[in-house]
Amino acid sequence: MGTSSGFIGVFQSVAHVMGGGVLGYGAIMGASIIGGLFETVLGFLLKPLRRFFPSVVTGTVVLSIGLSLIGVGVASFGGGSSAKDYGSVENLLIGLFVLVVIHGTKGMLSNSAVLIGIICGYVLCMILPLFISTTGVASDGTEFVKSWVLNWDKVAQAKWFALPKLMPVKPVFDLRAILPVLIMFIVTAVETVGDMEGGMSREATDQELSGGVICDGIGSSIAALFGVLPNTSFSQNVGLVTMTKIVNRFALACGAIFLIICGLFPKLAALVSIMPQSVLGGAAVIMFSSIVMSGIQLITKEPLTARSMTIVSVALGLGYGIGANSAILMQLPQAIQMICGESGIVPAAFVAIILNILLPKEKQ
Repeated sequence: MGTSSGFIGVFQSVAHVMGGGVLGYGAIMGASIIGGLFETVLGFLLKPLRRFFPSVVTGTVVLSIGLSLIGVGVASFGGGSSAKDYGSVENLLIGLFVLVVIHGTKGMLSNSAVLIGIICGYVLCMILPLFISTTGVASDGTEFVKSWVLNWDKVAQAKWFALPKLMPVKPVFDLRAILPVLIMFIVTAVETVGDMEGGMSREATDQELSGGVICDGIGSSIAALFGVLPNTSFSQNVGLVTMTKIVNRFALACGAIFLIICGLFPKLAALVSIMPQSVLGGAAVIMFSSIVMSGIQLITKEPLTARSMTIVSVALGLGYGIGANSAILMQLPQAIQMICGESGIVPAAFVAIILNILLPKEKQ
């Protein structure tokens, strides 16, 4: 789980409607608290709604998640699209090095291949300044620090220990903020179902899917009490699970404990946050591609028919296509732009669900 970027567009609109400032952020936190409770209720009601999420629908959602993330992974591979040395030879070689290490890790260590690859990438970025320059010159003549250089100043400036503050902003409960946020919580619930289906080698049970959505909801409400945006299952982790085949609860709990430790000890968090984008990209491209393969496996779990091929092709072509080219929505209401224009996942999911309901099932 992690802070969901899917809410950003909606929250920007909410902040504008509420006049911005502390009042606007308070309205966002209030809407997040209510939205989290709403998603929790959805989790308890998921079993009767399960028939709307057959493998062809969840597979399409997982496939669209993977497709939407591949571009992000490639951008990181090149050093981050905002970096002045984006696509430089150094960034590409660092990303390739991490990718080779991950694929070259065999035997018992293969379960930790991604972690080993990232650590090796860190070490490489520590060694490189001994042999090549850490600065470059932009097209306008200004000098800049290359994106792969580790920023140790950030670690030095971070505190050793810090406690989160409960309710740093007073929550404001306003229907103008709550209603659009509730819609986004429905969307993230659909994404969570897709993530859980894609991250398992078998079909997830009703109880497992229900628990995942409930966990998202409760986590989002608690996060809002600490002034943090809503949480959702991270699609990036689906790729990691697909690669390592590890879904052990103890292993996942250890990861959660590590994040809590990072929150309490900012120096450790800073050490993680200075990871060069090219190092992350080397691991991301293969993980995100594996999500695409998980989606394909879900879709082909049952024999492909004309009906299922129609659902997948229209959902990806129309739904994902609209999300990937959001300018086509510019003449529609702002609410639709915010919900469907942030990524191709949401419209693809909606189209797949609607077609699954409307198209008559073929006789056996």
